[in-house]
Amino acid sequence: MRPWPGTPYPLGATYDGVGTNFALFSEVADEVELCLYDDEGKETRVRLPEVDGFVHHGYLIGIGPGQHYGYRVHGPFEPEHGPRCNPNKLLIDPYAKAISNGVEWDESLFGYKFGEPDQRNDQDSAPYVPKSVVVNPFFDWSNDRAPKTPYNESVIYEAHVRGLTMNHPEIPHRLRGTYAGIAHPVVIDHLTKLGVTAIELMPVHQFITDHGLAEKGLRNYWGYNTIGFFAPHDLYAAMPDQANQVQEFKGMVRALHEANIEVILDVVYNHTAEGNHLGPTLSMRGIDNEAYYRLVEDDKQHYMDYTGTGNSLNVRSPHTLQLIMDSLRYWVTEMHVDGFRFDLAATLAREFYDVDRLSTFFDLVQQDPVVSQVKLIAEPWDVGPGGYQVGNFPPLWTEWNGKYRDTVRDFWRGEPATLGEFASRVTGSSDLYQQDGRRPYASINFVTAHDGFTLNDLVSYNDKHNEANGEDGRDGADDNRSWNCGVEGPTDDPEVLALRGRQRRNLLATMLLSQGVPMLLHGDEFGRTQQGNNNVYCQDSDIAWVDWALAEENADLIEFTSALTAFRKQHPVLRRRRFFAGKPIRSGDDLRDIAWFTPGGEEMTEHNWGDDFGRCVIAFLNGEGIPDLDQRGMRVVDDSFLLAFNAHHEDIEATLPEESYGPQWTVVVDTATGAVQIPELGEPIPAGGKLTLVARSLVVLQRTGGE
Repeated sequence: MRPWPGTPYPLGATYDGVGTNFALFSEVADEVELCLYDDEGKETRVRLPEVDGFVHHGYLIGIGPGQHYGYRVHGPFEPEHGPRCNPNKLLIDPYAKAISNGVEWDESLFGYKFGEPDQRNDQDSAPYVPKSVVVNPFFDWSNDRAPKTPYNESVIYEAHVRGLTMNHPEIPHRLRGTYAGIAHPVVIDHLTKLGVTAIELMPVHQFITDHGLAEKGLRNYWGYNTIGFFAPHDLYAAMPDQANQVQEFKGMVRALHEANIEVILDVVYNHTAEGNHLGPTLSMRGIDNEAYYRLVEDDKQHYMDYTGTGNSLNVRSPHTLQLIMDSLRYWVTEMHVDGFRFDLAATLAREFYDVDRLSTFFDLVQQDPVVSQVKLIAEPWDVGPGGYQVGNFPPLWTEWNGKYRDTVRDFWRGEPATLGEFASRVTGSSDLYQQDGRRPYASINFVTAHDGFTLNDLVSYNDKHNEANGEDGRDGADDNRSWNCGVEGPTDDPEVLALRGRQRRNLLATMLLSQGVPMLLHGDEFGRTQQGNNNVYCQDSDIAWVDWALAEENADLIEFTSALTAFRKQHPVLRRRRFFAGKPIRSGDDLRDIAWFTPGGEEMTEHNWGDDFGRCVIAFLNGEGIPDLDQRGMRVVDDSFLLAFNAHHEDIEATLPEESYGPQWTVVVDTATGAVQIPELGEPIPAGGKLTLVARSLVVLQRTGGE
């Protein structure tokens, strides 16, 4: 076991077919021991012989894929000054490509003795710490092709690897809850039918269940508790032993790509599972605490916490930035993913205290030839001061548009004074994104996401019902902007059920007809429920898993959703690459690219927009006013449409615009009936004609007749 010097780059464990190079950064370490484990758990320690640029490294012949390992770091233990080195704590390699087994909670995992937080704990933690695993990097990608779907043609589907597949009756039991389950033909066929172009997977980086949840008999279901930024979570693999999770993950990506579906990962680079100063020592804390974490400047025993999880990664450190960028590049180049959604992304922009849109992290992403070319989606907020940054990310980025979610929910539940903002949100939120040169697709439009109510629950509950979480209702958001349609929870009342069905269709149709990029939450297309729980982060159970029996029960909602995505794909005026200008499309022509009308057929005035009681508005989208060129350099031309939104609790008789906007119109979408592009919807309606808009419904009319 005498190591060769090896090389300081790349960091992590790198197998070359003959042996493995091990490299670990630590500026504070005096010495680093590599610990190798055999099948019986016997430990062999090897001191890494070389140090270059604070990287400790060595090469071992004969060590290959499947080898379990960890590190012990010798150095100062001075929590009050920052360093927390303790060679009695086995440490996970921050660059581990695979990690085997979860944490077994024991006092030895902590740097202090229980009940005596100031006393150093020298118990050996090795039996209880997950082991890093050497992986085989070789995989046949020869036939893989990234879809590279343009943003404006994208439909994103947010899903959970385990939750989406655990209850699917056509997936073999051994594949449920796994990457192979996501790759199963029945899942891919469902996504294809829906018109989905990208699946956004909730965290798949290796994560752990924290001590508090484990004591309650609960598990970290969502996965926002990362301990390995390169390793696919082992429990999501059908065959997790010997690092097969890497190969299985790659197989999933390849299968989705074959179906022209992109893979976007929800990534958590803002904190780790090591928590605050009372958390466990599992990896970075014992390797180089001050380099990896933001510490309180005048009290380095404690951590800055912009995430609500106890710590925040130190994005001011070049080594932490390198870790993040290396991880991102690895998932693109080696795992072939197509993009990332950054959890609490505002934290990554905090170089000092405030959120800085010109931070070093954004500079690195902007100039990186790999990362800058994939889809980058920000959750543009964190829990720190000034952390709500919707609309403030750099031009390369798109954002989860929380203002879109809130406004659309408010409009359809009948809140006052929402007309003006509602119009802005459904036309791409130009007030948020146009000024810095971004396009409508900078807005990722969503009504529901993993965090909060499902679509069904949004129209079925006024209040959260999180009793199963064991926190006496203190967890989860209180501002849900939901409406139960008259009855809290399940009901047999046919009128309430009919209204809820219409509201579900209203919300789906609004999102899929809005400018920007729509994002569906898994199971919303057939009425998934979490029984009113709006925070299922710890519910690895039927409460959170998708109930596929509802897919048959609510097949009409799937058909409605699929028809809408197809309708969106067919008509480029519904997914423009540039914002509406509100100006004539040709010199001397009064017809603009967009116009807004009252139910009476008159153009909206400033008074109308400010009407607190306004619940109905009609938008004219001019298909001849699209300032885009296709791949052949030809101007894009589409049909023209009227989108009539009625959030009022009564039917409204609307008057269609004058003939200059179109001689006649035919209804092609009606949320009152759930019909999309069905000829039997009715006869054409002439300009100036009347149309009854059913209470709380959305109607789309297509211009017909004339030239």
